[in-house]
Amino acid sequence: MPSYHLFTRHGVEMEYMIVDRASLDVRPVADHVLETASGESEASGAVFGRMSWSNELVRHVLEFKTTDPEPELTDLAGLFQAEVARANSILEKEGCRLLPTGMHPWMNPHTETVLWPYGNKEIYETFNRIFDCRGHGWSNLQSTHINLPFSGDEEFHRLHSAIRVVLPILPALAASTPFSDGRAAPWLDTRLESYRHNCDRVPSITAGVVPVVVKSKAEYEEKILGKIYADMEKLDPEGILRDEWVNARGAIARFERDTVEIRVLDLQECPAADMGVVQYVVNLVKALAMEQLSSTDLQDAALQSELHETFLACVRDAGNALVESRSLLLALGLGSKGPLRAREVHAALLEKVAPPAAPWKGVIANIVKNGSLAERIRRAAGERPDRDRLHAVYGRLAQCLAKGELFTA
Repeated sequence: MPSYHLFTRHGVEMEYMIVDRASLDVRPVADHVLETASGESEASGAVFGRMSWSNELVRHVLEFKTTDPEPELTDLAGLFQAEVARANSILEKEGCRLLPTGMHPWMNPHTETVLWPYGNKEIYETFNRIFDCRGHGWSNLQSTHINLPFSGDEEFHRLHSAIRVVLPILPALAASTPFSDGRAAPWLDTRLESYRHNCDRVPSITAGVVPVVVKSKAEYEEKILGKIYADMEKLDPEGILRDEWVNARGAIARFERDTVEIRVLDLQECPAADMGVVQYVVNLVKALAMEQLSSTDLQDAALQSELHETFLACVRDAGNALVESRSLLLALGLGSKGPLRAREVHAALLEKVAPPAAPWKGVIANIVKNGSLAERIRRAAGERPDRDRLHAVYGRLAQCLAKGELFTA
């Protein structure tokens, strides 16, 4: 794969739950869908021009992604929406449909998890043996991933440093998981709270989610990947998981394709919302990497402990989280401001990085004004909804996905 320079290409992935059309319970039929879509038995993917489908780990999840890195993001919302329609058409024959958001609100992963039985089966079985994938942080989480390229160590350093200081505030914008096990959770981004604990047996794998400063491929391989591989050696003596994708930080380097992958974004209610978030994040990371908001040195000076505290606050309270870190606000180009609510941080950054006529600006402005999807879902469902109320709200979300509409509380 060729090495692209900063912000000349973009890769985007979105994961969706497959649920029963009536009950909205998860249904493990992704293999049937991929067989129908591809025309091949035991298929793990299908290609439709610029868009591709795939599956990872469990049978109730279907992933849509750009087939190749895209030079522009402007028309991807429509392409992803078309794949939603294509998949829903196939799923209708199974009595199923796709459901958005980052977690199923009442799935019991201990009884309903069905691992993917084909393709990378050995990898999934090894993960399951070591970490037990019957948990919310493994089998009940759907996210949007952004892959951004770099060429050489200097570009890698700038990109990784920019993402490091953006990452802690992203849950404030993208949280969509306020319910778990059929009840309100203490966190508005329950997916990330679960995710950050899914590898507690080997702490170096997730390592607090927010990555540390790393300035080169050699340093990354020594400090991060080398530590993970050493810690995994006794649990995985065959080295089945000895690859860079075993790293589970919120942003990981993929040197096999020279990209950094951002993994902390909960899936939203429809592709228009997801791509609005993606385009904002890319513009924000670009402004930082190009030193338009602050220098890379200032970004590297942001204190790791303060980034971690900010991340946890945003996971818990989304837009209402208080961002108190002086070093983070300086790194984001907001050094003259005092402590701010996370929604105020995003409002200020939106004005700095969004072109005036950007179509996606309205998506972010809506989140800033009306709250993250998690906050809107919580308002619509109430603090103690019964199953019928949750079913009604998530049924509306399924309709938002099918129609490509934003969710309003």
